[in-house]
Amino acid sequence: MEWREKNGPFINRGQLKEVKGVGPTTFQQCAGFIRINPENLKSICSATGAGGAAGKPPSKKSKSKTTGIASQQLNPLDQTCIHPESYDIAMRFLVLIGGNVQDIGKPEMQSKVNAAIQKEGMGEVCQKLNTALPTLQIIIDGLTQPQGFDIRQGFDTPDFKRGIVSINDLKQGTVLTGRVENAALFGAFVDIGVGRSGLIHKKYITEAKLPRDERRRSLALGPGEKVEVRVLNVDVARGRIGLDLIRVLR
Repeated sequence: MEWREKNGPFINRGQLKEVKGVGPTTFQQCAGFIRINPENLKSICSATGAGGAAGKPPSKKSKSKTTGIASQQLNPLDQTCIHPESYDIAMRFLVLIGGNVQDIGKPEMQSKVNAAIQKEGMGEVCQKLNTALPTLQIIIDGLTQPQGFDIRQGFDTPDFKRGIVSINDLKQGTVLTGRVENAALFGAFVDIGVGRSGLIHKKYITEAKLPRDERRRSLALGPGEKVEVRVLNVDVARGRIGLDLIRVLR
């Protein structure tokens, strides 16, 4: 926030390195989750004619960490799920299929990707690029997903029970539906529509309660999964809700 107040919006992922406290390791861990908003870039480019922060040149401190002009360059890959570590592989893949970064998310890109994979196969392409299959799949996803794609938009919204809107409305034995918000070693936190997440302790996540196709993996629930739960206990004073997993909904 402080960096943006001084320099304007981020226009590339590399500028994260200019933020106080973001060293090489932190950048490596967070860069893949950051997206540069293309709409912001359009407004910045139209205001400056070059792609810098509108009316706000980088501070002296920022310049000391980067090469000035390089820190102001735009990169369409910064709008995707592709990690900067894989940019070189992504560019070589584009050369291989005859694609262009300006076509990211367009039907033309999807057609070129499909044609190349159908002709040579994923394994052969991985060998040519000297990369692993999971990395290639992420690159393909990043190049073909439409601009502004958000993986969370596919999460189903749980049907919360009418009349239960706060922790005070909960009673032991109440059956509810919810969505898993977060998973931990000791269980899973579930949004049940009362303003506080309830906890399903891991001892209540058993093989028999998971879908048949998931029973061979570790006994765990992932973010976004819809579940049916039963209230085991409620501690209003401490804001704690204990839940039992009934089943995973599909």
